Amino acid sequence: MKAIVLTKYGQSDVLQLKEVEKPTPKDNEVLVKVHATSVNDWDWCLMRGTPFYIRLLCGFLKPKIQIPGAEIAGRVEVVGKNVTKFKPGDAVYGDISECGFGGFAEYVCVPENALAMKPDSMTFVEATAIPHAAMLAVQGLYDEGQIQPGQKLLINGAGGGVGTLGVQIAKSMGVVEVTGVDSADKLDMMRSIGFVQTIDYKQEDFTENKQCYDLILDTKTNRSIFKYLRVLSSHGTYVTVGGSTPRLFQALLLGSIIRLFSKKRVCLVNLKTNKDLNYMNELFEAGKVKPVIDGHYKLSEVPEAIQYFGEGKHKGKVVITLDGTHLAPGSETGFIANIDLSKP
Repeated sequence: MKAIVLTKYGQSDVLQLKEVEKPTPKDNEVLVKVHATSVNDWDWCLMRGTPFYIRLLCGFLKPKIQIPGAEIAGRVEVVGKNVTKFKPGDAVYGDISECGFGGFAEYVCVPENALAMKPDSMTFVEATAIPHAAMLAVQGLYDEGQIQPGQKLLINGAGGGVGTLGVQIAKSMGVVEVTGVDSADKLDMMRSIGFVQTIDYKQEDFTENKQCYDLILDTKTNRSIFKYLRVLSSHGTYVTVGGSTPRLFQALLLGSIIRLFSKKRVCLVNLKTNKDLNYMNELFEAGKVKPVIDGHYKLSEVPEAIQYFGEGKHKGKVVITLDGTHLAPGSETGFIANIDLSKP
């Protein structure tokens, strides 16, 4: 089979399309024929071997993970003898970052508990755009943020996968006033999917404004925690799902101290992969969420796709298809503009 192989850390040219042996599933695994996969921070960081904790987790001098790719959507081709959840022909999707990666390939073996059934109304392209970003958004907004109808929400880094799904999830929970922060070229798209207010971060620092928010969901974490606290309401919550490593450590270390001296909360999402995929299936089938798709790229174009993602130019999720479908970067083909996001 064809796969994108990583044998050393570096820039996008270290990723090579090669012929490798097709895997065989273990007793608790299924072999999935991959129809679509997508790019996320794991792939960008794994390719470069930065930040430093990536090397601690994935190999100090060279990567232990040779085929990147953390999200897949496809069909089950073979099942291991102990598999009870799926059968050959089932359409499935999921985040496979905790079971060895391998999504940038024509086939991958995955433990059955790392996958969910794909609804018939959801395409493979849409499915692969959901697992990682949606779980960060749901667990950030609901589990940690304890979001409530009528609150004021701000999403920093709102034009990527987490932000574009997060605003729709928040709307489904009855949150109407959602502000999104990102670059100017993404603001029109952000308004089209439900952001009431948009801020170009190059022109305006939202932490210097007078507006306060009940909940901040941060995908960038690129400021001091004290700047975020300045624009939180008196009982507000700041939730980070990723970003600058030093800033994440600051939030982790100071969160409990801040809670001792104020009623504001600082939280970090400890991602539980695939936990809420059934919930996302329900929202999708009810017409309340639709992923924004940027792409599609071909498997051979994964190096370019990861570089594009790393430069922060993408809108929504960067998707790779393995069925011949191909569109130019920057086309948000997955979003349906007439979706009713106002339904609770």
